[in-house]
Amino acid sequence: MQTDLLKPHSLWSATSALPVHAPLAANLNVDVCVIGAGIGGLTAAYLLAKGGVSVALIEALSIGDGETSRTTAHIAIPDDGFSTIEREYGLEVSRIVADSFAAAADLIETNVRTEQIACEFERVDGYLFSCAEDPHAELDRELDAAHRAGVDVYKEVALPMDAMFSGPFLRFPRQAQFHPLRYLAGLAKGLERKRGAIYCGTRALDIEERDDHAIVSTPTGKITADHVVVATNTPFNDRVAMHTKQNAVQTYVVAALVKKGRIPHHLLWDDADPYHYVRLAEGSDEEHDLLIVGGADHKTGQEPHPERHYHALEEWTRAHFPQAGPFAYRWSGQVMEPLDGIAYLGRNPGSRLVHIITGDSGNGMTHATLGAMIVSDLILGNENPWASVYDPSRKPYKEMTHFLKEQANVAKQYADWIAPGEDVDVAALAPGDGALVRRGLKKLAVYRDELGALHCHSAKCTHLGCVVQWNSTEKTWDCPCHGSRFSAYGSVLHGPAVSGLSPIDDEEWRELVTPGKSQDATRDDRPRAK
Repeated sequence: MQTDLLKPHSLWSATSALPVHAPLAANLNVDVCVIGAGIGGLTAAYLLAKGGVSVALIEALSIGDGETSRTTAHIAIPDDGFSTIEREYGLEVSRIVADSFAAAADLIETNVRTEQIACEFERVDGYLFSCAEDPHAELDRELDAAHRAGVDVYKEVALPMDAMFSGPFLRFPRQAQFHPLRYLAGLAKGLERKRGAIYCGTRALDIEERDDHAIVSTPTGKITADHVVVATNTPFNDRVAMHTKQNAVQTYVVAALVKKGRIPHHLLWDDADPYHYVRLAEGSDEEHDLLIVGGADHKTGQEPHPERHYHALEEWTRAHFPQAGPFAYRWSGQVMEPLDGIAYLGRNPGSRLVHIITGDSGNGMTHATLGAMIVSDLILGNENPWASVYDPSRKPYKEMTHFLKEQANVAKQYADWIAPGEDVDVAALAPGDGALVRRGLKKLAVYRDELGALHCHSAKCTHLGCVVQWNSTEKTWDCPCHGSRFSAYGSVLHGPAVSGLSPIDDEEWRELVTPGKSQDATRDDRPRAK
Protein backbone atom coordinates (compact mmCIF):
# COMPACT_ATOMS: atom_id res chain seq x y z
CA MET A 1 0.00 0.00 0.00
CA GLN A 2 1.26 3.47 -0.88
CA THR A 3 2.19 5.75 2.01
CA ASP A 4 2.90 9.32 0.93
CA LEU A 5 3.89 10.52 4.41
CA LEU A 6 7.45 9.96 5.54
CA LYS A 7 6.63 8.50 8.95
CA PRO A 8 9.70 8.62 11.15
CA HIS A 9 10.78 5.41 12.83
CA SER A 10 12.14 7.18 15.87
CA LEU A 11 11.81 6.16 19.47
CA TRP A 12 9.65 9.26 20.03
CA SER A 13 7.09 8.49 17.34
CA ALA A 14 6.88 4.87 18.49
CA THR A 15 6.17 5.82 22.11
CA SER A 16 3.76 8.74 21.90
CA ALA A 17 0.10 9.36 21.12
CA LEU A 18 -0.42 12.77 19.57
CA PRO A 19 -3.79 14.50 19.27
CA VAL A 20 -5.49 14.43 15.87
CA HIS A 21 -6.77 17.63 14.28
CA ALA A 22 -8.90 18.09 11.17
CA PRO A 23 -7.79 20.24 8.22
CA LEU A 24 -8.86 23.83 7.74
CA ALA A 25 -12.30 23.78 6.15
CA ALA A 26 -13.07 27.47 5.49
CA ASN A 27 -11.55 30.92 5.33
CA LEU A 28 -10.46 32.32 8.68
CA ASN A 29 -9.49 35.62 10.29
CA VAL A 30 -7.09 35.66 13.27
CA ASP A 31 -4.50 37.89 14.86
CA VAL A 32 -1.63 35.47 14.12
CA CYS A 33 -1.26 32.48 11.80
CA VAL A 34 1.54 30.09 12.80
CA ILE A 35 2.76 27.64 10.16
CA GLY A 36 4.35 24.39 11.36
CA ALA A 37 3.39 22.27 14.36
CA GLY A 38 6.84 21.30 15.56
CA ILE A 39 8.36 22.64 18.75
CA GLY A 40 8.99 26.12 17.28
CA GLY A 41 5.49 26.60 15.91
CA LEU A 42 3.65 25.10 18.88
CA THR A 43 5.70 27.08 21.39
CA ALA A 44 5.14 30.31 19.46
CA ALA A 45 1.40 29.67 19.20
CA TYR A 46 1.23 28.80 22.90
CA LEU A 47 3.09 31.98 23.96
CA LEU A 48 0.98 34.16 21.67
CA ALA A 49 -2.29 32.68 22.91
CA LYS A 50 -1.01 33.17 26.44
CA GLY A 51 -0.40 36.82 25.48
CA GLY A 52 -4.05 37.27 24.61
CA VAL A 53 -4.11 37.17 20.81
CA SER A 54 -6.14 34.84 18.62
CA VAL A 55 -3.99 32.16 16.97
CA ALA A 56 -4.48 29.59 14.21
CA LEU A 57 -1.75 26.94 13.88
CA ILE A 58 -1.61 25.01 10.61
CA GLU A 59 0.50 21.95 9.81
CA ALA A 60 0.97 20.16 6.47
CA LEU A 61 1.14 16.72 8.08
CA SER A 62 0.35 16.01 11.74
CA ILE A 63 1.69 17.48 14.97
CA GLY A 64 5.37 16.59 15.35
CA ASP A 65 5.65 14.82 11.98
CA GLY A 66 8.52 17.09 10.94
CA GLU A 67 12.00 17.38 12.35
CA THR A 68 10.92 17.53 16.01
CA SER A 69 10.14 13.81 15.80
CA ARG A 70 13.64 13.18 14.43
CA THR A 71 15.69 14.98 17.06
CA THR A 72 17.63 13.40 19.92
CA ALA A 73 16.13 16.11 22.16
CA HIS A 74 19.21 17.52 23.86
CA ILE A 75 18.50 20.87 25.53
CA ALA A 76 22.07 22.02 25.83
CA ILE A 77 24.94 24.38 25.09
CA PRO A 78 25.49 25.61 21.49
CA ASP A 79 27.28 23.00 19.42
CA ASP A 80 29.61 25.59 17.85
CA GLY A 81 31.13 26.30 21.28
CA PHE A 82 31.61 29.53 23.22
CA SER A 83 35.25 29.88 22.17
CA THR A 84 34.22 29.98 18.50
CA ILE A 85 31.33 32.38 19.12
CA GLU A 86 33.55 34.75 21.13
CA ARG A 87 36.36 34.61 18.57
CA GLU A 88 34.03 35.35 15.65
CA TYR A 89 31.53 37.76 17.21
CA GLY A 90 32.88 39.01 20.51
CA LEU A 91 32.20 38.51 24.18
CA GLU A 92 28.88 40.36 24.25
CA VAL A 93 27.37 38.04 21.64
CA SER A 94 28.76 35.01 23.50
CA ARG A 95 27.07 36.20 26.68
CA ILE A 96 23.78 36.79 24.89
CA VAL A 97 23.89 33.28 23.40
CA ALA A 98 24.58 31.79 26.84
CA ASP A 99 21.77 33.78 28.47
CA SER A 100 19.26 33.00 25.73
CA PHE A 101 20.03 29.27 25.73
CA ALA A 102 19.54 29.13 29.50
CA ALA A 103 16.26 31.03 29.20
CA ALA A 104 14.97 28.62 26.54
CA ALA A 105 15.71 25.62 28.77
CA ASP A 106 13.97 27.39 31.66
CA LEU A 107 10.90 28.06 29.52
CA ILE A 108 10.61 24.40 28.56
CA GLU A 109 10.83 23.43 32.22
CA THR A 110 8.22 26.06 33.13
CA ASN A 111 5.85 24.84 30.42
CA VAL A 112 6.25 21.27 31.61
CA ARG A 113 5.32 22.26 35.15
CA THR A 114 2.54 24.68 34.23
CA GLU A 115 0.79 22.30 31.84
CA GLN A 116 1.73 19.21 33.88
CA ILE A 117 3.25 17.50 30.84
CA ALA A 118 4.53 13.96 31.42
CA CYS A 119 7.42 14.07 28.96
CA GLU A 120 10.39 12.72 30.96
CA PHE A 121 11.88 16.18 31.33
CA GLU A 122 14.93 16.12 33.55
CA ARG A 123 17.92 18.29 34.31
CA VAL A 124 21.15 16.42 33.65
CA ASP A 125 24.87 17.16 33.46
CA GLY A 126 26.36 17.48 29.99
CA TYR A 127 29.93 16.34 29.22
CA LEU A 128 32.10 17.57 26.37
CA PHE A 129 35.26 15.71 25.37
CA SER A 130 37.74 16.62 22.67
CA CYS A 131 39.16 14.57 19.83
CA ALA A 132 41.85 17.20 19.18
CA GLU A 133 45.54 16.33 19.19
CA ASP A 134 45.89 18.33 22.42
CA PRO A 135 42.53 17.87 24.17
CA HIS A 136 43.64 19.74 27.30
CA ALA A 137 44.44 22.89 25.32
CA GLU A 138 41.23 22.65 23.30
CA LEU A 139 39.03 22.18 26.36
CA ASP A 140 40.85 24.89 28.31
CA ARG A 141 40.00 27.39 25.55
CA GLU A 142 36.36 26.37 25.72
CA LEU A 143 36.38 26.42 29.53
CA ASP A 144 37.74 29.96 29.67
CA ALA A 145 35.34 31.24 27.00
CA ALA A 146 32.34 29.60 28.70
CA HIS A 147 33.33 31.16 32.01
CA ARG A 148 33.61 34.60 30.37
CA ALA A 149 30.11 34.07 28.93
CA GLY A 150 28.80 33.42 32.44
CA VAL A 151 28.28 29.68 32.00
CA ASP A 152 28.61 27.26 34.92
CA VAL A 153 31.23 24.69 33.77
CA TYR A 154 33.96 22.53 35.32
CA LYS A 155 36.95 20.61 33.97
CA GLU A 156 37.15 16.99 35.12
CA VAL A 157 39.43 14.06 34.41
CA ALA A 158 36.94 11.21 34.14
CA LEU A 159 33.35 10.47 33.20
CA PRO A 160 30.92 9.25 35.88
CA MET A 161 29.83 6.42 33.62
CA ASP A 162 31.01 3.04 32.38
CA ALA A 163 32.24 3.91 28.89
CA MET A 164 35.41 3.65 26.80
CA PHE A 165 36.48 7.30 26.97
CA SER A 166 39.58 8.90 28.42
CA GLY A 167 39.56 12.41 29.91
CA PRO A 168 39.69 15.30 30.23
CA PHE A 169 36.09 16.49 30.04
CA LEU A 170 34.12 19.66 30.57
CA ARG A 171 31.02 19.23 32.74
CA PHE A 172 28.11 21.58 32.15
CA PRO A 173 25.54 21.27 34.98
CA ARG A 174 21.79 21.76 34.49
CA GLN A 175 21.47 20.83 30.87
CA ALA A 176 18.25 18.97 30.06
CA GLN A 177 16.52 16.29 28.03
CA PHE A 178 12.94 15.19 27.44
CA HIS A 179 10.57 13.22 25.21
CA PRO A 180 9.89 15.79 22.47
CA LEU A 181 6.62 14.44 21.09
CA ARG A 182 5.02 13.99 24.50
CA TYR A 183 6.03 17.59 25.18
CA LEU A 184 4.32 18.67 21.95
CA ALA A 185 1.17 16.78 22.90
CA GLY A 186 1.06 18.66 26.20
CA LEU A 187 1.71 22.03 24.52
CA ALA A 188 -1.07 21.36 22.00
CA LYS A 189 -3.55 20.73 24.81
CA GLY A 190 -2.35 23.87 26.57
CA LEU A 191 -2.78 25.89 23.37
CA GLU A 192 -6.33 24.65 22.90
CA ARG A 193 -7.17 25.47 26.52
CA LYS A 194 -6.11 29.02 25.65
CA ARG A 195 -8.53 28.90 22.69
CA GLY A 196 -5.88 28.51 20.03
CA ALA A 197 -7.01 26.60 16.92
CA ILE A 198 -4.98 23.77 15.34
CA TYR A 199 -5.47 22.51 11.79
CA CYS A 200 -3.44 19.55 10.48
CA GLY A 201 -3.29 18.19 6.95
CA THR A 202 -3.21 21.85 5.88
CA ARG A 203 -0.18 22.87 3.86
CA ALA A 204 0.60 26.57 3.48
CA LEU A 205 1.19 27.29 -0.20
CA ASP A 206 1.81 31.01 -0.24
CA ILE A 207 1.90 34.13 1.94
CA GLU A 208 0.71 37.43 0.45
CA GLU A 209 1.78 40.38 2.55
CA ARG A 210 -0.32 43.55 2.28
CA ASP A 211 -0.15 46.90 4.05
CA ASP A 212 -1.80 45.91 7.31
CA HIS A 213 -2.37 42.15 7.05
CA ALA A 214 -1.13 38.97 5.42
CA ILE A 215 -3.04 36.21 3.65
CA VAL A 216 -1.90 32.60 3.98
CA SER A 217 -3.21 30.39 1.18
CA THR A 218 -3.85 26.67 1.72
CA PRO A 219 -5.61 24.09 -0.49
CA THR A 220 -8.78 24.33 1.65
CA GLY A 221 -9.03 28.00 2.58
CA LYS A 222 -7.29 31.28 3.25
CA ILE A 223 -6.24 32.67 6.61
CA THR A 224 -6.09 36.44 7.00
CA ALA A 225 -3.86 37.51 9.88
CA ASP A 226 -2.10 40.57 11.29
CA HIS A 227 1.11 38.53 11.60
CA VAL A 228 2.46 35.20 10.31
CA VAL A 229 5.07 32.95 11.91
CA VAL A 230 6.82 30.45 9.61
CA ALA A 231 8.21 27.63 11.76
CA THR A 232 8.74 24.95 9.11
CA ASN A 233 12.40 24.05 9.82
CA THR A 234 13.36 25.96 6.70
CA PRO A 235 11.16 28.80 5.38
CA PHE A 236 9.08 28.09 2.28
CA ASN A 237 8.00 31.71 1.79
CA ASP A 238 11.46 33.01 0.84
CA ARG A 239 12.55 31.62 -2.51
CA VAL A 240 16.23 32.58 -2.37
CA ALA A 241 17.57 34.93 0.32
CA MET A 242 17.40 32.74 3.44
CA HIS A 243 18.53 29.68 1.49
CA THR A 244 21.87 31.31 0.70
CA LYS A 245 22.49 31.76 4.44
CA GLN A 246 22.14 28.13 5.50
CA ASN A 247 22.54 24.61 4.17
CA ALA A 248 20.73 21.35 4.81
CA VAL A 249 22.53 18.54 6.63
CA GLN A 250 21.31 14.99 7.14
CA THR A 251 22.08 13.53 10.57
CA TYR A 252 21.63 9.96 11.84
CA VAL A 253 20.57 8.32 15.10
CA VAL A 254 20.74 4.81 16.52
CA ALA A 255 19.32 3.60 19.84
CA ALA A 256 20.52 0.46 21.62
CA LEU A 257 19.15 -1.36 24.62
CA VAL A 258 21.28 -1.16 27.76
CA LYS A 259 20.70 -2.62 31.21
CA LYS A 260 19.11 -0.05 33.50
CA GLY A 261 21.66 1.51 35.82
CA ARG A 262 24.70 0.68 33.70
CA ILE A 263 24.86 4.22 32.29
CA PRO A 264 23.58 7.29 34.18
CA HIS A 265 21.33 9.90 32.60
CA HIS A 266 23.86 12.40 31.24
CA LEU A 267 24.40 14.17 27.93
CA LEU A 268 27.68 13.58 26.12
CA TRP A 269 29.20 15.32 23.09
CA ASP A 270 32.53 15.28 21.27
CA ASP A 271 34.09 17.78 18.85
CA ALA A 272 34.84 15.35 16.02
CA ASP A 273 33.87 16.26 12.45
CA PRO A 274 31.16 15.10 12.16
CA TYR A 275 30.59 15.12 15.89
CA HIS A 276 28.69 12.62 18.08
CA TYR A 277 26.05 13.23 20.72
CA VAL A 278 24.79 10.75 23.30
CA ARG A 279 21.97 10.50 25.84
CA LEU A 280 19.79 7.95 27.62
CA ALA A 281 16.01 7.56 27.47
CA GLU A 282 13.53 5.39 29.30
CA GLY A 283 13.16 1.90 27.86
CA SER A 284 9.91 0.04 27.28
CA ASP A 285 10.42 -2.31 30.23
CA GLU A 286 11.72 -2.11 33.79
CA GLU A 287 15.06 -3.72 32.93
CA HIS A 288 16.33 -1.54 30.10
CA ASP A 289 17.11 2.00 29.10
CA LEU A 290 17.86 3.13 25.56
CA LEU A 291 21.26 4.52 24.67
CA ILE A 292 20.73 7.12 21.92
CA VAL A 293 23.71 8.05 19.74
CA GLY A 294 23.57 10.61 16.93
CA GLY A 295 25.98 12.00 14.36
CA ALA A 296 27.62 10.89 11.08
CA ASP A 297 26.25 13.98 9.30
CA HIS A 298 26.48 14.79 5.60
CA LYS A 299 24.91 17.34 3.28
CA THR A 300 21.37 16.39 2.31
CA GLY A 301 21.13 14.70 -1.08
CA GLN A 302 24.91 14.44 -1.47
CA GLU A 303 25.54 10.92 -0.19
CA PRO A 304 25.02 7.99 -2.59
CA HIS A 305 25.26 5.39 0.22
CA PRO A 306 23.41 6.74 3.29
CA GLU A 307 23.22 3.30 4.89
CA ARG A 308 26.92 3.45 5.72
CA HIS A 309 26.28 6.33 8.13
CA TYR A 310 24.10 4.11 10.28
CA HIS A 311 26.83 1.49 10.24
CA ALA A 312 29.42 4.07 11.29
CA LEU A 313 27.27 5.09 14.27
CA GLU A 314 26.72 1.49 15.30
CA GLU A 315 30.47 0.80 15.16
CA TRP A 316 31.21 3.94 17.19
CA THR A 317 28.61 2.93 19.78
CA ARG A 318 30.04 -0.59 20.11
CA ALA A 319 33.56 0.80 20.49
CA HIS A 320 32.67 3.30 23.20
CA PHE A 321 29.82 1.51 24.99
CA PRO A 322 30.59 -2.23 24.91
CA GLN A 323 27.80 -2.87 27.42
CA ALA A 324 25.19 -1.76 24.87
CA GLY A 325 22.83 -4.48 23.71
CA PRO A 326 20.97 -4.86 20.41
CA PHE A 327 19.92 -1.79 18.45
CA ALA A 328 16.21 -1.16 18.78
CA TYR A 329 15.70 2.03 16.72
CA ARG A 330 17.39 4.05 14.06
CA TRP A 331 16.28 7.17 12.28
CA SER A 332 17.58 10.26 10.52
CA GLY A 333 16.75 13.95 10.57
CA GLN A 334 17.61 17.15 8.79
CA VAL A 335 19.44 20.08 10.35
CA MET A 336 19.57 23.56 8.84
CA GLU A 337 23.11 24.81 9.40
CA PRO A 338 23.50 28.63 9.35
CA LEU A 339 26.73 29.90 7.86
CA ASP A 340 27.72 31.72 11.05
CA GLY A 341 26.46 29.11 13.51
CA ILE A 342 23.75 31.37 14.96
CA ALA A 343 20.08 30.65 14.25
CA TYR A 344 17.78 32.97 12.29
CA LEU A 345 14.95 33.95 14.63
CA GLY A 346 12.78 36.98 14.04
CA ARG A 347 11.31 39.12 11.27
CA ASN A 348 11.76 37.71 7.77
CA PRO A 349 14.14 39.87 5.69
CA GLY A 350 12.16 42.46 3.75
CA SER A 351 8.93 41.73 5.65
CA ARG A 352 6.99 43.62 8.29
CA LEU A 353 4.39 41.02 9.20
CA VAL A 354 6.13 37.68 8.55
CA HIS A 355 8.50 36.09 11.09
CA ILE A 356 10.66 32.99 10.76
CA ILE A 357 12.24 30.37 13.02
CA THR A 358 15.06 28.54 11.23
CA GLY A 359 18.77 27.71 11.31
CA ASP A 360 18.63 25.21 14.18
CA SER A 361 22.34 24.30 13.83
CA GLY A 362 22.06 21.03 15.77
CA ASN A 363 20.35 22.76 18.71
CA GLY A 364 16.82 22.43 17.40
CA MET A 365 14.97 22.09 20.70
CA THR A 366 16.74 25.11 22.19
CA HIS A 367 16.80 27.31 19.11
CA ALA A 368 13.16 26.61 18.23
CA THR A 369 12.04 27.48 21.75
CA LEU A 370 14.21 30.59 21.73
CA GLY A 371 12.82 31.54 18.32
CA ALA A 372 9.28 31.26 19.66
CA MET A 373 10.21 33.58 22.54
CA ILE A 374 11.71 36.18 20.18
CA VAL A 375 8.93 36.22 17.56
CA SER A 376 6.15 36.26 20.17
CA ASP A 377 7.82 39.26 21.84
CA LEU A 378 8.13 41.06 18.51
CA ILE A 379 4.47 40.44 17.69
CA LEU A 380 3.21 41.35 21.17
CA GLY A 381 5.32 44.50 21.27
CA ASN A 382 7.59 43.33 24.08
CA GLU A 383 11.28 44.17 24.18
CA ASN A 384 13.52 41.15 23.63
CA PRO A 385 17.19 41.39 24.69
CA TRP A 386 18.42 38.79 22.18
CA ALA A 387 16.55 39.74 19.00
CA SER A 388 19.40 41.67 17.36
CA VAL A 389 21.86 38.77 17.63
CA TYR A 390 19.45 36.32 16.00
CA ASP A 391 18.03 38.80 13.45
CA PRO A 392 17.51 36.93 10.12
CA SER A 393 18.47 40.11 8.21
CA ARG A 394 22.03 40.13 9.53
CA LYS A 395 24.83 39.67 7.01
CA PRO A 396 27.33 36.84 7.58
CA TYR A 397 30.33 39.01 6.75
CA LYS A 398 32.65 37.13 9.08
CA GLU A 399 31.84 33.92 7.22
CA MET A 400 32.24 35.21 3.66
CA THR A 401 34.69 32.42 2.76
CA HIS A 402 32.20 29.86 4.04
CA PHE A 403 29.41 31.65 2.14
CA LEU A 404 31.28 31.48 -1.16
CA LYS A 405 32.17 27.84 -0.57
CA GLU A 406 28.54 26.91 0.06
CA GLN A 407 27.31 28.77 -3.03
CA ALA A 408 29.94 26.96 -5.10
CA ASN A 409 28.63 23.69 -3.69
CA VAL A 410 25.07 24.60 -4.71
CA ALA A 411 26.21 25.63 -8.19
CA LYS A 412 27.94 22.27 -8.56
CA GLN A 413 24.65 20.47 -7.91
CA TYR A 414 22.99 22.21 -10.86
CA ALA A 415 25.64 20.63 -13.08
CA ASP A 416 23.75 17.37 -12.62
CA TRP A 417 21.43 18.53 -15.40
CA ILE A 418 24.19 17.93 -17.94
CA ALA A 419 25.59 14.82 -16.28
CA PRO A 420 24.38 11.45 -17.59
CA GLY A 421 21.64 9.65 -15.71
CA GLU A 422 22.17 6.29 -14.12
CA ASP A 423 22.67 3.41 -16.52
CA VAL A 424 19.41 1.75 -15.50
CA ASP A 425 17.21 -0.70 -17.31
CA VAL A 426 13.89 0.57 -15.97
CA ALA A 427 12.24 -2.79 -16.53
CA ALA A 428 14.87 -4.38 -14.26
CA LEU A 429 14.45 -1.84 -11.46
CA ALA A 430 13.81 -3.85 -8.29
CA PRO A 431 10.68 -3.33 -6.16
CA GLY A 432 11.33 -0.69 -3.52
CA ASP A 433 14.15 0.94 -5.48
CA GLY A 434 14.50 4.21 -7.37
CA ALA A 435 16.85 5.72 -9.91
CA LEU A 436 17.54 8.85 -11.95
CA VAL A 437 17.06 8.25 -15.67
CA ARG A 438 17.90 10.63 -18.53
CA ARG A 439 15.48 10.95 -21.41
CA GLY A 440 16.71 13.52 -23.92
CA LEU A 441 17.31 16.80 -22.11
CA LYS A 442 15.25 15.74 -19.12
CA LYS A 443 15.99 13.71 -16.04
CA LEU A 444 13.32 11.54 -14.49
CA ALA A 445 12.89 10.29 -10.94
CA VAL A 446 11.72 6.70 -11.33
CA TYR A 447 10.54 4.49 -8.46
CA ARG A 448 9.16 0.95 -8.55
CA ASP A 449 6.90 0.24 -5.57
CA GLU A 450 6.72 -3.04 -3.68
CA LEU A 451 3.82 -4.21 -5.89
CA GLY A 452 5.82 -3.61 -9.08
CA ALA A 453 4.17 -0.41 -10.33
CA LEU A 454 6.38 2.37 -11.68
CA HIS A 455 6.04 5.93 -10.42
CA CYS A 456 7.74 8.45 -12.68
CA HIS A 457 8.21 12.17 -12.14
CA SER A 458 10.43 14.97 -13.27
CA ALA A 459 13.63 15.02 -11.22
CA LYS A 460 13.44 18.83 -11.07
CA CYS A 461 12.98 20.11 -7.51
CA THR A 462 9.94 22.39 -7.47
CA HIS A 463 11.76 24.94 -5.30
CA LEU A 464 14.61 26.21 -7.53
CA GLY A 465 15.06 23.44 -10.06
CA CYS A 466 17.95 21.38 -8.69
CA VAL A 467 18.09 17.68 -9.63
CA VAL A 468 16.80 15.53 -6.76
CA GLN A 469 18.74 12.45 -5.69
CA TRP A 470 17.43 9.04 -4.63
CA ASN A 471 17.85 8.22 -0.93
CA SER A 472 17.83 4.43 -0.85
CA THR A 473 17.60 4.25 2.95
CA GLU A 474 14.73 6.67 3.53
CA LYS A 475 13.06 5.90 0.17
CA THR A 476 12.87 9.61 -0.63
CA TRP A 477 13.97 12.03 -3.34
CA ASP A 478 16.24 14.62 -1.69
CA CYS A 479 17.32 17.98 -3.10
CA PRO A 480 21.09 18.54 -2.68
CA CYS A 481 20.77 22.32 -3.10
CA HIS A 482 18.35 23.53 -0.40
CA GLY A 483 17.10 20.43 1.40
CA SER A 484 13.62 19.84 -0.02
CA ARG A 485 12.55 16.22 0.31
CA PHE A 486 9.90 14.29 -1.58
CA SER A 487 8.35 10.88 -1.05
CA ALA A 488 9.09 8.05 -3.46
CA TYR A 489 5.71 8.91 -5.02
CA GLY A 490 6.65 12.55 -5.61
CA SER A 491 4.74 14.35 -2.86
CA VAL A 492 6.56 17.04 -0.89
CA LEU A 493 7.65 16.05 2.61
CA HIS A 494 10.00 18.87 3.60
CA GLY A 495 10.36 22.43 2.32
CA PRO A 496 11.28 24.85 1.03
CA ALA A 497 9.35 23.20 -1.84
CA VAL A 498 5.56 23.45 -1.42
CA SER A 499 4.44 21.25 -4.32
CA GLY A 500 5.31 17.73 -5.37
CA LEU A 501 7.50 16.57 -8.24
CA SER A 502 5.77 16.98 -11.60
CA PRO A 503 4.38 13.78 -13.17
CA ILE A 504 5.65 12.89 -16.62
CA ASP A 505 3.46 13.24 -19.70
CA ASP A 506 2.34 10.54 -22.13
CA GLU A 507 5.26 11.06 -24.51
CA GLU A 508 7.80 10.84 -21.71
CA TRP A 509 6.10 7.69 -20.48
CA ARG A 510 6.37 6.07 -23.90
CA GLU A 511 10.05 7.01 -24.11
CA LEU A 512 10.66 5.59 -20.64
CA VAL A 513 8.93 2.26 -21.11
CA THR A 514 10.24 1.02 -24.46
CA PRO A 515 8.69 -1.83 -26.44
CA GLY A 516 9.55 -5.18 -24.99
CA LYS A 517 9.96 -3.76 -21.50
CA SER A 518 6.50 -2.36 -20.83
CA GLN A 519 4.80 -5.60 -19.86
CA ASP A 520 5.84 -5.32 -16.20
CA ALA A 521 5.39 -1.54 -15.87
CA THR A 522 2.06 -0.34 -14.52
CA ARG A 523 1.68 3.41 -14.87
CA ASP A 524 0.78 5.37 -11.79
CA ASP A 525 -2.05 7.67 -12.94
CA ARG A 526 -3.12 8.90 -9.53
CA PRO A 527 -3.15 12.70 -9.09
CA ARG A 528 -0.02 14.09 -7.49
CA ALA A 529 -0.37 14.95 -3.82
CA LYS A 530 0.49 18.52 -2.91
